Amino acid sequence: MKKENHFVTLYTPEGDALNAQPKETVPWEIYPRPHLRRDSFYSLNGWWEFATAKEGEPPCYTEQIRVPFVPESPLSGIGRSMPRGERLCYRRRFSLPKDFLSEGRVLLQIGAVDQIAEVFCNGVRLGEHRGGYAPFSLELSEVLQEENLLEIFVTDQLEDAVLPYGKQKFDRGGMWYTPISGIWQSVWLECVPRQYIRELRTVCDDRGVDVFVDLDGEGAAQGSVCLHLPEGDREYRLCDGSARIDVPDPILWSPEAPHLYEMTVTVGEDRVRSYFALRTLSVENRNGIARLCLNHQPYFFHGLLDQGYFCDGIFLPASPDGYTRDILAAKKLGFNMLRKHIKVEPEIFYYECDRLGIVVVQDMVNNGRYSFMRDTALPTVGLRSRDDRRLHRDPQTREAFLTGMDETVHRLSFHPSVCAWTIFNEGWGQFDHAAAYERLKKLDPTRFVDSVSGWFTPRRHCELQSDVDSYHVYFKPIRLKTTDRPLVLSEFGGYSYKIVNHSFNLKENYGYKTFIDRDAFNEALLRLY
Repeated sequence: MKKENHFVTLYTPEGDALNAQPKETVPWEIYPRPHLRRDSFYSLNGWWEFATAKEGEPPCYTEQIRVPFVPESPLSGIGRSMPRGERLCYRRRFSLPKDFLSEGRVLLQIGAVDQIAEVFCNGVRLGEHRGGYAPFSLELSEVLQEENLLEIFVTDQLEDAVLPYGKQKFDRGGMWYTPISGIWQSVWLECVPRQYIRELRTVCDDRGVDVFVDLDGEGAAQGSVCLHLPEGDREYRLCDGSARIDVPDPILWSPEAPHLYEMTVTVGEDRVRSYFALRTLSVENRNGIARLCLNHQPYFFHGLLDQGYFCDGIFLPASPDGYTRDILAAKKLGFNMLRKHIKVEPEIFYYECDRLGIVVVQDMVNNGRYSFMRDTALPTVGLRSRDDRRLHRDPQTREAFLTGMDETVHRLSFHPSVCAWTIFNEGWGQFDHAAAYERLKKLDPTRFVDSVSGWFTPRRHCELQSDVDSYHVYFKPIRLKTTDRPLVLSEFGGYSYKIVNHSFNLKENYGYKTFIDRDAFNEALLRLY
C-alpha cells in the first residue's frame, strides 16, 4: 500500500521548529499535540484499506481512504455518504523502525473518531471509545510484532441523538451540515518510558503558573520544570506532582501581544516540552456597569461565529495551514475572537490561536432531539423564558452531554486563548442549565461561562446561572438593557454575499439577509454595526 510521508513544520513564537521533519506535499503528518511534545512520533496518517459492512459480516476491503479525512469528504478519496447502520472498517499494516522502539511502552494515540471506535492490533482487541470529539490512547506494547496489522471498526449512532453531534444532520441544508463518520483526527504512535507523564495541566495568573503532572504508574511525580527565558533557563523543583513558577518580569498574553513561555518537564526517564501563557479573566464593575476584563482591563471581545466546516475536508481543512489562514484573515479584518460553534477542533487549532493571538469562546457540542418550533420559531418571536429542568429528561442523553462537557473542559483548559465556555446554544439539548453551570465552574473557575447562549432562561432573571447575559438578535433592531451581568451579543448579522471564485456553492444560499451587490452588502453591514 502506498504510504505518503509529509510533515508541516510547527513553530514556536521564537521561530523554533517543534518538529524537525522535512516539509512535503501531503497534509496532516504534523506532530498533533503541541502542549505535550516528545521526540517520539510515528504517524499513521495516510492511506488505509477501507470497507463498510453490516454488523456480524466480515469486511471486504476493496477501497482505500486517506486518514484523517472522513469518508464523506472529497479529500478522503471516498467522497460519498456512508450507509446508515453499517460499520466503517479501517485496516493498515505497519512496521516500526528499530530506532523508534525502546525498553519502554508504545502507545497508540487517536485524535477523534465519530462516534464509537473499537480497536484491534494483530487480532487482539485493545479497547473501545465512545464519543466523537475527544482523543483517546491505547497501549500496543504487549501485542507488537515485526509486522503489524491495526484495525479500527467504527459505528455512528447519529440517528439516536444520544452522543453529542453538533450541526450534523442527515437532511442537511440551511444551518445543518453534512454528517460525518469515522476517523477525523490524526492517528499516531509514540514510545514512552515504563512510567511516563500522562497529563500536564497548568493554572496561570498574571504573575506565574502552577504546573501539575499526572503519571501513568504509581506514585506522585518528582522531577523538574525548566523555564526557557531569553536571559537563560531557570530550574524549578517538581514536588509531589506540582510546581509553582513565579515568572520574573511577567509578560501577559492578549490578542494584541500573544506571548507564550516555553518549558521542559522532566520526570525520571520521561521528558516533554510544553508552553504556557500568563493572563487573567474577570468580571469587574466599571462606572456601575459589569464588564468582561482581560488582564483586569475592560476588553471588547469582537468576533465571528466559527463553525469549522470545510468544502473539501468537511471536518478538517486540507492542511493545518487552513487554520492559520483563517485566524490571520479574521485578525486582518479587525476581529479578536472566534466563537467555536458547537464543534471541538484538533489541538493544533487551539495552539495556533494561542500563538497567533485570538480569543476562543468554546461551545459545548449539543446532543438531544432538535425541534424547529420549540428551539427556533417560538424563541425567535420572543418566547424565550421557561423552566429548563424538565427539558430533555432522558438520563442517558443528559449523561452523554455532561461527559462530553467534562472532556472538553479537561482537554482545552490548557490553552490561554480559550477564555469562555458556552454550555447550551439556543436551547439545543438544553436541560437544567443551573446544575450544568455549577458543574462546569467547579471544573474550571477561571473562565467566563455563557450558560444559555441566545434564549431559554428562567422566567425570573435572578434564577439565571450564568456569568453573562447572552442574546441572539437577527430579525429586529438590537436594543439591549443593562443588567447586573456583562452583556454579550453572542449572535447577530448573518448577512450573505457570495463572491464568484470564493464560494464553494453559488447556487444554494443560507443567511438572514442576502445581497448580490458588494457595495450594498458593505453599506448594510456598516449600518448594522
